[in-house]
Amino acid sequence: MSAIQKNVESASEQYSSTFTQGHLALPPAKKYLVLTCMDARIDPARAFGIELGDAHVIRNAGASAIDALRSIVISEQLLGTNEIILVKHTGCGMLTFENEDAYGVVEKNLGAEAVAELKAKNLDFLPFPKLEEAVEKDVEFLKASKLVPESVTISGWVYEVETGKTRRVV
Repeated sequence: MSAIQKNVESASEQYSSTFTQGHLALPPAKKYLVLTCMDARIDPARAFGIELGDAHVIRNAGASAIDALRSIVISEQLLGTNEIILVKHTGCGMLTFENEDAYGVVEKNLGAEAVAELKAKNLDFLPFPKLEEAVEKDVEFLKASKLVPESVTISGWVYEVETGKTRRVV
């Protein structure tokens, strides 16, 4: 067992020994979801005031609305959420490369067959050069999607990893 796995096991034992919230309902109590980046410097619960059971939290590289759409539809249509809080952040890795760069790294590290698979799947890593514009673009994507009802409230934010502050963009 790796050190990480041992830590998970130990943390689980400690957490479950005092856990008392197994009664919470499946749908989020406050009927909203947060889409944010997978960056390890973001603690969505603490940074955005989310208590256990309040909201769905969807995380992916760059807080991509395109990448999260499947989960968003499930959250809204099957579990009743009616608001989306999209939060990208400063210092995001998605600001630092283009698709060609990612393809090159994959080829260098994993070889030509791996790149061929990326090309066959037409994988877009969805990088973006400008943070606020990316927030606006993703909010526009969600608002234009027929998979997101017009009744869903959507807002876009930037979390500042340097200060811990979150500011509204749109």
